[in-house]
Amino acid sequence: MKASSISELKKELNELPAKQLVELCLHLAKYKKDNKEFLDYLLFQAHDKTSFVSAVKTEIDEHFNELKTQANLYYVKKSLRKLLRLITKYCKYINDKALAAELHIYFCQKMKASGIPYHKSQLLINMYEQQIKKINTLINALHEDLQQDYMNDLERII
Repeated sequence: MKASSISELKKELNELPAKQLVELCLHLAKYKKDNKEFLDYLLFQAHDKTSFVSAVKTEIDEHFNELKTQANLYYVKKSLRKLLRLITKYCKYINDKALAAELHIYFCQKMKASGIPYHKSQLLINMYEQQIKKINTLINALHEDLQQDYMNDLERII
């Protein structure tokens, strides 16, 4: 089955009454947890992105506090990958490259400060370097004034 294009969906949604749109949104939210989380973000948190980012940073802090008790690098790696998936999902929600760069920089800062011996595992080194590359890509897409601010933050973690 072929999916319709965004423009076709937009035209069809514009023709629907408000009550039917609400029903469609609720049905979509019931279909998948990610849809429900994204709808929650759009309705309740999208108007204040800075508080959302601070909540995400708090969640990152909690994950790193849990990792401090973990001695096995295999489980540390799995937990860090899970955390990176969450950060990537939240960055998609925000849809702002500056805030996405801020979250990834914060992750790298926490990783360095956590005391995790990530230099002992090539997989963790690669993960960290991938984050640095992603941050560079995000920073290069920003305005020149913002680029300098975030480049200073990036230099601190390198």
